[in-house]
Formats: sequence, C-alpha cells, structure tokens
Amino acid sequence: MSTVAGGTEVKPSGVVPVPTVGKPARRRRLRPGTLATYIFLTAFAILFVAPFVYMVTLSFQPLGDMFSYPPHWIPLHPTVSNYSGFFTSDHPIGRWIFNSAFVSISITVLQLFFNSLLAYTFAKRKFPGRDFLFFLGLATLMLPSQVTLIPNYLILRGIPLFGGNNLAGFGGHGWLDSYWGLIAPNIGNPFAIFLLRQYMVQIPDEFIDAARVDGANHWRIYWKIVIPMSKPALAAVAIFTFQFQWQAFFGPLIILASRQLYTLPLGLALFEQGHRSVWNLIMAGSVVGALPLIIVFFIFQKQFVQGISLAGSKG
Repeated sequence: MSTVAGGTEVKPSGVVPVPTVGKPARRRRLRPGTLATYIFLTAFAILFVAPFVYMVTLSFQPLGDMFSYPPHWIPLHPTVSNYSGFFTSDHPIGRWIFNSAFVSISITVLQLFFNSLLAYTFAKRKFPGRDFLFFLGLATLMLPSQVTLIPNYLILRGIPLFGGNNLAGFGGHGWLDSYWGLIAPNIGNPFAIFLLRQYMVQIPDEFIDAARVDGANHWRIYWKIVIPMSKPALAAVAIFTFQFQWQAFFGPLIILASRQLYTLPLGLALFEQGHRSVWNLIMAGSVVGALPLIIVFFIFQKQFVQGISLAGSKG
C-alpha cells in the first residue's frame, strides 16, 4: 500500500482509492466586540447613504407626492417624467453639464501637473528655505475661503488686457464671468501638494541617484521615474480635485454672471420655471449631477484607497 499526493491510499491490488478524512474546518467565532463594530459601522453607513437614497427616490416621484406626509421611501406613483422634463426644460442643461465637465477636468489636469512638480521639488530637491516654504504653504490651509474671496475677486477683475481692461487693468471685468476666472485661481492646491509630497518622500533616493549617474536631468527624473511611481497618490488627488470642482458652488456664484457659463450645481440652485422652484426636476438634475462623481470614484477606487493609506504612513 502506497500514499500519493492528495492524501489518498492506493492498494497494490488496484482497489479504488479511498480519500483520507481530515479534521473538519473550524468556524470562526464572531466576537462581541467585532459584532458591535459591524453594527456601528453599518448604522453609520446607512446614516450617510440615506439622504442620497431619498434624493433618488424623490426623483421618481410626481411633485404632488414629494411633500406628502409621512415621506415615502418607495414611490407610490413612480415616473420618469422628472428626468425628461429636466432635459427638455428651457434651461441650457447640456451647456451647464459641458461647463462643469470642462472646468473640472481642466483644473484636475493642471493641478496634477503643477502640484506634482512642486511636490517633487519639496520632496527630492534640497535648497535653502525649502521646509519653511513648504510649511508656509500648509499654513494657508488654515485660512477659510471666505477670507480670500474679496482679494481673489479684485485680482480677477484687474487682469490686464482681458475682458476689456487696458494695460493697467482698468476699464473692464478682466477674468470675471469667464472660464479663466473659474480655472486659474484653482490651479494650486496646498493639500494636493502635501499629499503628493508625502508620497514622493517614500520613493528611495537610490532610483534618483542611479538616474543621475546615467545623465538624466531633473525633468527626466520627475517625468520618467517619480511620476510613474506616484500613480496611486496622483489618482487620489485627481478624485479629490474632480469631486470638489464638479460640485463647487460658491466660487462660480461670485465669478459668473452669464447664464450660458453656469456650471451644473449653480444652474440647479437657480433652476426655476415660472418664477418658482420645481423640486421634482431639481431632484432629477441632482441625481444626474451626482452620477459622474460616483462613476469616477468606482473606477479609481483601488488607486484612491492605496494612495491615501500610503501617503499618510510616513511624514
């Protein structure tokens, strides 16, 4: 009698192999502390998801059912007329969606390029005052956006040779009510610089030293070595930036005046028909506006989580 792989015993006489019986697998016990944690996290998740679910529910309800009491989580008279009414309204919905996409994508691409350049400089270049400048940039995160609102507005209005301005920056509106006014002030982001710098610090200097021995300059080191190794952090910054800019409201409200330049959140806030807010169409538009954020997050979810976890593991 001999033993073969798989734990079976074969008799010389050619008897059918009989598998050996092992010990039954142990079932993992769920500890009370772990169970309490799962219950707490589930309740917390429901608390955060509930408003979005209710918004989706309202988008399929007629206007008369939306304000009924008690509220209905499942539509009594489901309809898709809210979505058709939203897209066929008198407002330039397609232009608003294009404006939001153009501004959000432009700011995201520009931030990835310029902020990663600064992050590389702070992480891998050595020069006098480097740490002071880095912490000075971080200090601007303590300032609320309302503090810089008036200075930014005056700077955008005084841009020379744009919007009817003369060489001294007078006579017109500058970059106000334009794509420039939405994009230019948002190119730099101290938080994105911090996140990318924290990630790039962890890249071993041996890679950079080897590239220098091969004759690579700083631009080639940045583009060929540091950027490919920083993809998870770049994905996290891209998701943060796109989500923030897609749903930005206060900045476009102050800068824009032309209805054709409205972004989708600003257009939804001012969405009216017959001088009244049509909440059923607004709910449908809100769902449409949230879809790109959900799609972007699920596409880059893995890179996003990896970038956040690794960037915060080392100072």
